[in-house]
Order: sequence, then structure tokens, then C-alpha cells
Amino acid sequence: MTTQTPTGKASSDPPIQPPAIPGLPDAATLTRWANEFFAVVPGARSGEPPAAATAAVTQAPAAAAGSILPVNDLSMLTAGSLPRLSAGELVHPILPVLRSYPPPSLDAATPHPAVATGAAASPAFYFLQDRQTLPPAGTGHPAFDVYTIRRDFPILATHVHGRPLVWLDNAATTQKPTVVIERLSYFYRHENSNVHRAAHELAARATDAYEGARTQVQRFLGAASADEIVFVRGATEGINLVAQSWGRQNVRAGDEIVISHLEHHANIVPWQMLALERGAVLKVIPVDSSGQIRLDELQRLVTDRTKIVSIAHVANALGTVTPVKEVVEIAHRAGALALIDGAQSVSHMPIDVRALDADFFVLSGHKVFGPTGIGALYGRRSVLEAMPPWQGGGSMIEDVTFEKTTYQPPPARFEAGTGSIADAVGLGAALEYLGTIGMHNIERYEAQLLAYATERLLSVPGLRIVGTAAHKASVLSFVIDGLEPTAIGTALNQEGIAVRAGHHCAQPILRRFGHETTVRASLAVYNTCADVDALVKALRELTASPTRAYR
Repeated sequence: MTTQTPTGKASSDPPIQPPAIPGLPDAATLTRWANEFFAVVPGARSGEPPAAATAAVTQAPAAAAGSILPVNDLSMLTAGSLPRLSAGELVHPILPVLRSYPPPSLDAATPHPAVATGAAASPAFYFLQDRQTLPPAGTGHPAFDVYTIRRDFPILATHVHGRPLVWLDNAATTQKPTVVIERLSYFYRHENSNVHRAAHELAARATDAYEGARTQVQRFLGAASADEIVFVRGATEGINLVAQSWGRQNVRAGDEIVISHLEHHANIVPWQMLALERGAVLKVIPVDSSGQIRLDELQRLVTDRTKIVSIAHVANALGTVTPVKEVVEIAHRAGALALIDGAQSVSHMPIDVRALDADFFVLSGHKVFGPTGIGALYGRRSVLEAMPPWQGGGSMIEDVTFEKTTYQPPPARFEAGTGSIADAVGLGAALEYLGTIGMHNIERYEAQLLAYATERLLSVPGLRIVGTAAHKASVLSFVIDGLEPTAIGTALNQEGIAVRAGHHCAQPILRRFGHETTVRASLAVYNTCADVDALVKALRELTASPTRAYR
């Protein structure tokens, strides 16, 4: 089938035939839903309709067969205009059907290098093996509607270079919902004060808001007490606090610190500094060819001299979800503590620090739809109580004389000076917002979106995904033959598409796979198949005319 693009150029993509799936509505209803969906998907083509539905397609106002439809008008897709399936499906009923289509230009006879050969000839990613066995939808939450969620984020209506913003740089930072923006504004308009100790009304309001945010973090992480939550500037500061306070107290010459090859620099450098200072040994868990850590090697590395194992829950450069529960168990069997860097996991999946049995867990607010400059360290109460302060100053003391100072119990002991009060309140609002959606719902939706994005990216000529572990979260790191990642990122920016191009503060793992830099597209709860299609369309145009990347 040949279609005309908005620029008048011909396209010879093969027709997409709707598959026969038991339980779907009649063809006319299905076609109407498809027309409504394709009316808002960038670059989407209406397929050749089956004979039984030709009349329905001909009469449908949203799309005529063989036409290219307007793009990026998400306002056309409203919750009221779309029928809902059961709670176990996404809000738009055509998406499960779309997910059964092959990528339009992927020739199954000549699979992409990243696709496993064999009878099925399908990519070796767990989320493409059986698409119908996703986690069950959460209970107690409204039906999941990504378009309603998108309207909660005002920046997504922004245009860049005359094109609607497609934000695929979520692993670097997430955008902020209106409730967070308004909560920050309300704090500064009605509650602004320093916290604790004062006798006036605004101090009481500010203290209630600040400590209320601490309770929100406690509930979000599943901690036993709000006293186990320390506010810090972000995950980086949380790791440094543990290394400098707990580490200096407990690590001696010849002791061992274990990290993995996957780590962000923030979970490498603080431990290197501590090891150098204390004469300790830094050990590294290797990864396999897919980018997953090797538990067999961890068991070999851990000894009775190991003091702590510190590992990312989700690798920021590859998206690998590590088996943190097993890592914690191995560390504890050796008498070591375990720290989990949750900067990249908290926005994608439910977290329960007690179920994980973690001794420490760190997160950054700006990567979970909250403000910048705020984060949290969870520490097991017994461990925090035994740790000395890291920084000295106001708020963290009980009594000061020139001879001696006594310190507050945790968490105040680790919060010297005036903290980021308003930002902590904003973080609490962000976590409350996620609670209204349901983290299980978010995990389920993103698993489907990642599966769709992986399939579509594999249709781009010369594109290779870096990091193909069986368990991944919403990160797709890739390279394209003959094109520099920075040039790709710059070219995508001209199309209004934001991705990250560089080493992602994770140089060791990229070098493990033979790269200095990659392009990283990272997804969040507000991203859609339309965002993925816009990315793939731009990449295919770029590979067809590589000089565009260097203009």
C-alpha cells in the first residue's frame, strides 16, 4: 500500500492487517476505536480495513483509508469518548491489538542483530515473551488513563522548535505535576517558616508540613517508622552520608566494600574515597553479556571481611532491574550490611524496604516527580542509632557546651542546619500523587510501554540496544551504526524530542559494552505509544539521511 505523507512523499510500508483475537468487539466497533486512536498517534497510518469493515472505515470521520492523520493532538482523546475494558486492561482498547502487530518495517525473515534467532524469532527480553502475563492491575485506584495523567503535567503542553515536546529524558529528571507545583506555591504563600522550636503559627504550619512529608516518604517506602527517614539533597548525598558516617566508623584496613559494574558514579566514587582513606578493598560484581549482575560472582566475592554491599536497584544507563532481594540476603549471610540505590526504581515500581530487608535505601525527589534538591535516606533504626553525625550545626544537637556536645536521635542527628523545607513538602505531594495512581498500575503500564518501545526501536536500521537483561525498567540505551550519539540527540531535539546522549554518569558499564556514549530514551508514567512512534519516526528519517545529524 502506498500512502501520502504530510509532505507529499510516498510511503510503501506494508499494510497492517488486524489480527483475529477472540473476545474482541465486532469489526465495526474495533475499527472506530482504531480510527480514534490513530487520529492522535504521531506518524500513524490507517491500515487497509478488512472487507467486513470497509463501510465502517469509509464512513468514519476520523480517518479515511490510506490517509495520514494529524499528529500530536492528544486533546482529541478524552476519557469520555473512549470505551473502557475491564480493570485488567489499559484505558484504550485498541492498544492490546496494536501490541500484537509486528513493527511495520521489521522483516521477520532477516531479524535484527538484537533479536534472538529460532522458531519464534522474537527479541530476548522477558517483557516480549508473554505479553498477557503482566502484573494484575492495582486495586483501590481509578482506572488507569494515561491521557488524564498527561494533563496533570503542564510542561507536556510545551512546544520545542515548533513541535510538541516529547519528554524521553526521565532517567535524568522527571517533570512535575500541577499538584506539586501548586503545593510549593502554597507553602511559600501560606506556611513559610523555619521548622521546629518556634512558638508562632507559621512555624507550626511549616513543621506539620515538613514532618507530614517525612511520613509520606515512610509510607511510600514501607518503612517501619518516620524516624527511619532522613531528608538529604538527593540519592548522591544519601550515599555519601552512609559512606562518611557509617563507613568511617566501621570500615578498617583490609575490609571490603562491594559494588557492581552497573553503578552510577554516585555509587562508585564515595566508596572509592572511603576505601582510599581507610585502606579498604573495593570489589566489583561483574555483569553478563545482557547487563545483569552475576549472583554467582557476588557469592564468590563476599567474605567475612565484607562490610557493605551497595547496589543500584535499577541501572540508570541500561535499565537493568537487579535482584536486590537476593543481593541483600547474600550480604547478610556474610554479616555485611546492604545499601540499595533506588534513584531509578522509585518512580517505576512499588518499594517495600522491609520486604527487601535493606539496611539503607536512597532516593532523589526530582526523579520521582518531586522538586530538585531534595531526597531521602532510609536507614534501619538500629543502624542509624549507632551512627555518628556526618555534619555538625543547628537542629542536630541536644545540648552544646564548650566541653561537649550531645546529639539528637535520628533522623535529626543527620539533618544539620536548615533543610530544603519547601522541597521536602513538594516531595511529599509527589509521592501522594503517585499513591492516587497506584504504583502497581504504573509498573504494569510501563511494562507494556517498554515492550512496545523495544519492538519499535528494533525496526530502525542499524540500531542496537545496549543492555538486554531479562528484567528491565523503562530505559532504552542504544547506538546507531555510523551516527554519534550526541549528533542523534541534537537532531532529535530539533524534532522536539528530548533524550540523553552521553555516558550517563556510568562510564564503567558503558565501557564494559565497548561504548563511551549511548543515546538513552527513558520512559515515565505520562509517556505514550505516540511518544515512542515520534521517536522511531525521527530515527528512521535520520538513518535514511544521516547527514541531517551533522547539520
